[in-house]
Amino acid sequence: MPMPANAEMLKAIQSRDALFDGQFYYGVVTTGVFCQPSCSSKMANPENIRLLPNIESALQSGFRPCKRCCPAGPDQKIQKLVDVARYIEQHLDDKLSLASLGTMVQLSGSRLQRVFKEAFGVSPKHYQDAIRMRHFKHSLKQGEPISDAIYAAGFGSSSRVYGEASRNIGMTPKAYRDGGNGETIHYACRNTTFGHIIMAATTKGVCSVQFADNESELLPLLSKEFPKATLLHSTAQNSPALDNWIHALDQHLNQGTAKPELPLDIRGTTFQIKVWQCLLSIKEGEVMSYGDVAANIDQPKAVRAVGTACGKNPVGVLIPCHRVLRADGSLGGYRWGEHRKQTLLAREKPARKA
Repeated sequence: MPMPANAEMLKAIQSRDALFDGQFYYGVVTTGVFCQPSCSSKMANPENIRLLPNIESALQSGFRPCKRCCPAGPDQKIQKLVDVARYIEQHLDDKLSLASLGTMVQLSGSRLQRVFKEAFGVSPKHYQDAIRMRHFKHSLKQGEPISDAIYAAGFGSSSRVYGEASRNIGMTPKAYRDGGNGETIHYACRNTTFGHIIMAATTKGVCSVQFADNESELLPLLSKEFPKATLLHSTAQNSPALDNWIHALDQHLNQGTAKPELPLDIRGTTFQIKVWQCLLSIKEGEVMSYGDVAANIDQPKAVRAVGTACGKNPVGVLIPCHRVLRADGSLGGYRWGEHRKQTLLAREKPARKA
């Protein structure tokens, strides 16, 4: 079932309309909780609300089920799994085994893995990673230094936050190397103040965001990235999430709304993934040098390789490679043109002064 329009969903949340329960869910950034539209909890500020198509996407984004409206359902077995999820949230610093988690609900470790994933769409390990990443991003937004935020989120080291969070998420490495062979990728296009844009996504998240001066150049860019994938033009009926996602990015680029936090399906080398994860930690209005990024992934001598990885970033803006500059403060390159990089930085500069 396609998600309703954003305005309609926000109105349903404000009126606590139970008719929309099951059609979508919403997460609240400030609390880390996700709810049904009819939830009786205090209304959150719209800028802190993230609209979500299903429970799986909510958990993959690091939101936990609301205790008041029980979005995962009242079933006793589900509630036991919710208890496991809440235990994971309270022990982010710990290395939790499936066996120890299974004893909480009288299940073997392998059985818990199956039923947890069947119920929520993610494994207990991936859920712990998602919660850690949400804590990490929240700490950064509160102004904590990157190193402090890493340890506060339970990662233990920078190599874990920039590597572990992306492990086993999205397209398999083999599928990526094979040009997306066997993958079905939907895409949509928009005309923005930054030029024509194409966004593409698998069932797991956004795999490509690219810019061009002419609309006719967009699809060839995607085809070059995934030459063996099945590329389908998006319609609201077949891929409602993608239509909502590109609309949110369009609003961000054209009207200056907050950058949407969307699920990503990215694949590259281990080094590239570490670099791209590091880029996600750079807050709006701030910049890093290529050397800073190299230091933050514990490879201080790999400055040139960091520049190459930034240049191969497949997801423009959502992975903000435009926030990385040369050591002398000059722009450096940008895959989609230095004029776009300069414009993006100029728009974000006021956030640094605020």
